[in-house]
Amino acid sequence: MPVRAEKLSEPADPSPPPGLVTIGRFDQRPGYSVNRPHGADSWLFTWTTGGQGRLTQGATRTVADAGDLVVLGPGVPHRYAVEPGAGHWAFWWVHCQARAAWSAWLRPYALDDGVYAVGTARSQERNAPSQERTEAAFRRMLADARWTGDGPPPAPEQPVGGEVAVAHGTAARELTLCSLEEIVLLATARAERRRTGLDARIRRAESLIAADPAAPHTVRSLAEAVSLSPSRFAHLFTEQLGRSPMRALRDARLLHAARLLEATELPVERVAAASGFTSAFHFNRVFRRRYGTPPGAYRTSTANGVGETSARS
Repeated sequence: MPVRAEKLSEPADPSPPPGLVTIGRFDQRPGYSVNRPHGADSWLFTWTTGGQGRLTQGATRTVADAGDLVVLGPGVPHRYAVEPGAGHWAFWWVHCQARAAWSAWLRPYALDDGVYAVGTARSQERNAPSQERTEAAFRRMLADARWTGDGPPPAPEQPVGGEVAVAHGTAARELTLCSLEEIVLLATARAERRRTGLDARIRRAESLIAADPAAPHTVRSLAEAVSLSPSRFAHLFTEQLGRSPMRALRDARLLHAARLLEATELPVERVAAASGFTSAFHFNRVFRRRYGTPPGAYRTSTANGVGETSARS
């Protein structure tokens, strides 16, 4: 029977303020646990490097092994601890507000109750270079979080257990979020390639869309690129991915536009064109429908650190 996190009776542990980026690396022994009966106001990202951890949010529970990225959305009661029977749990953790662009990457790994589990370790295939790059990104986050803005950012160091840093300044905050975005992308892209039952031709078409969403893709051009007839391609794509090729293309273009709005000062019209939309009016309409706010207002809200769209949307 699932255990609901809000029913756990241990004393409540505080969570970092939602407007900050807080990062740390722990190596905990049996008996360690954190209990938040009201959840947290920020997102929690954990990446396990050794041992095992158990994370419970609402009625959903998952066990994290080395190499697993587990993300807990805000506002839902949660608890995490060393997995019973495991000798320890070594893991990186980050509390922050998730960037809106991450939602599409995390969505395929959604469980229930705002839990996202990218279980890379459960596959027999291992990718050591990607693991090393993820570890390096976390070390870089820890160093960048301590940057005051004067002089160059400090060089990453091999962390010792128990280190915690808070990115207070704007530059430090943005640098740490850029590294975390790299981590989320590495984890989800690596796991995405191992989805079972997905036709290699459909995977290839999906990669073509993601690599250049602004290109003038059509059902016919994508079908030709993977050596299928347009009708067969459209049928397979929709059957295996749960949405049509053109719907997937529109979603990829909107995600690309959101990232441009977050990271550049391009006028909205140029963002629309650079994302593959030929009509600025149509772009404004579909963007508002997807993100709940017009492109200009979205840029303002994300610049202020308060407009990130929930990855549960």
